[in-house]
Amino acid sequence: METESKTSHPRPFSIKLWPPSQGTRLLLVERMANNLSTPTIFSRKYGLLGEEEANEKAKHIENVAFAAANEHHQNEPDGDGSSAVQLYAKESSKLMLEVLKKGPTKSIVDGEILVAPKTTVFDISGGRRAFIEADEAEELLRPLAEEGNSYTKICFSNRSFGVGAANVAAPILSSIKDNLKEVDLSDFIAGRQESEALEVMKIFSTALEGSLLRFLNLSNNALGEKGVRAFGALLQSQKNLEELYLMNDGISEEAAQAVCELVPSTEKLKVLHFHNNMTGDEGAIAIAEVVKRSPLLEDFRCSSTRIGSEGGVVLAEALATCTELKKLDIRDNMFGEEAAIALSKALGGLPRLTEVYLSYLNLEDEGTIAICKALKESAPSLQVLEIAGNDISVKGARALSSLLSSKDSLTNLNVSENELKDEGAILIGKILEEGNPQLKELDMSTNSIRRAGAHAIAQAIASKPDFKLLNINSNFISEEGIDEVKSILKAGKNSIDVLGPLDENDPEGESEEGEASEEGEECGEEEEPELESKLHT
Repeated sequence: METESKTSHPRPFSIKLWPPSQGTRLLLVERMANNLSTPTIFSRKYGLLGEEEANEKAKHIENVAFAAANEHHQNEPDGDGSSAVQLYAKESSKLMLEVLKKGPTKSIVDGEILVAPKTTVFDISGGRRAFIEADEAEELLRPLAEEGNSYTKICFSNRSFGVGAANVAAPILSSIKDNLKEVDLSDFIAGRQESEALEVMKIFSTALEGSLLRFLNLSNNALGEKGVRAFGALLQSQKNLEELYLMNDGISEEAAQAVCELVPSTEKLKVLHFHNNMTGDEGAIAIAEVVKRSPLLEDFRCSSTRIGSEGGVVLAEALATCTELKKLDIRDNMFGEEAAIALSKALGGLPRLTEVYLSYLNLEDEGTIAICKALKESAPSLQVLEIAGNDISVKGARALSSLLSSKDSLTNLNVSENELKDEGAILIGKILEEGNPQLKELDMSTNSIRRAGAHAIAQAIASKPDFKLLNINSNFISEEGIDEVKSILKAGKNSIDVLGPLDENDPEGESEEGEASEEGEECGEEEEPELESKLHT
């Protein structure tokens, strides 16, 4: 019997990559959950998911990715599944990144699951200052266009919008304006030509018209009258404004009048800032009208605005109506004595004041005396007083000392760049030594103070354990006087660390022309013992 020989042929060998096993799917869920709950650069920015939420999200991601990949495979039944595996991995990564960027929706506190608050602030002001055109605006503002977002505050500061970018932003802003409460458009047209800048302002103004804002910042935009009127639709539609900022905006007399005209509703206004403008007297009169219409005003800043005596008087009279005022900053104007007297009358009726900034107002002694008397009778909780650069001599120092004796809440005092000399410094030092227990910072630089005055000042703060900074620079304190100050501070309740720089102190005399040295030869030896004796009276 013959045996038939058979020829064997190799069978074709193929590997099916799809679908993955259940174990593979579970392993992917575990790895994704671990990635979602492990600190990364994303978690530092968007928040870290808890383990329970990470597991829930990972399971959901895997299910969605598997369904997409499986559908793809069914459309290619003859394939080995490799393309489905690639899609599975790609979808999983994409969905996981989206979850990371959205951040946690829950947090665990003492074992209880709490729903995390939704993001309410959209801020693109970080990073380098740059122009924004249409394409970048579409990408940058995409989160604002997402359905169901919870943004109530936007900040576009430090980015310069062109017309194209503004047209991209407009419909997005219109769609969310009913939810917005705070809008910061400061410094958002830098470097643009005037015609384009005005067009951008009008686009934003129209888009936000009718919103119910409590906070609006249009600072650093060189508005002028044209710019103010470009924002007319937005400004006129505001009924609930509590804070308005128009700083460094080129607010001239005409622009100030436009502000007065276009901001008709200020009944709820609490903060009004006009720092660093070209307002002048006529502009101050217009701003005074806005102030009069703001009975709830708590914080008013109109510093560095070129206001003289006439405008100062009118503005002071308007401030008298703001009985809720807590912070007043009108530094660096040209008020003079007449406006100072008017201001003193207003200050006497403002009992809630806690911070008063009156430096560089040309007050001189008579204005200082009037203001100090007024503040002594009001402002029982005064914490900050700045009255630098007002040509205050020992005559004004007496009134200032009397004021300080009644202000135990005072934490910061700045009387730099005056003419106090030793006698004025001793008067103030003695009062501070006896009271003002909460004082933390004292600036008496540039006051022609010598050794006796420095001694009195150091003695005044040595017993204050919470004191932080003493500035007596740019005076005429001898080397022995400086050593004395340091010794007093070391022996007191604070340390030498509270003493500021002394690099501009001139131990030799009063001026480069040698006036002080001549005076020292004639009367210095007699003056110092006399002043030192006052330290002990």
